[in-house]
Amino acid sequence: MITAIVMIDADNGRIPETAQAVADTDGVAEVYSCAGDVDLIAIVRVRDHEQIAEVVTNRIDKVPGVARTITHIAFKSYSSADVEAGFSLGE
Repeated sequence: MITAIVMIDADNGRIPETAQAVADTDGVAEVYSCAGDVDLIAIVRVRDHEQIAEVVTNRIDKVPGVARTITHIAFKSYSSADVEAGFSLGE
């Protein structure tokens, strides 16, 4: 499974509706409303790279209220247990 993190700039005043429409998009696992440089962050989970292009450029980018997207593809995920094990001193 391939995970992509899609940062979304949304039109002001349409963030809740845009977030829900993105969340209802096939291939989108989660959507977060956030403070900072972007309005929304969507987590896309698909089987291959071609599907990322389909989900982002043909679906998310066409959602009313989406002004701009930036996509990052994840290489590896780490859980809190993985991070704790990395700092363990063999206890």
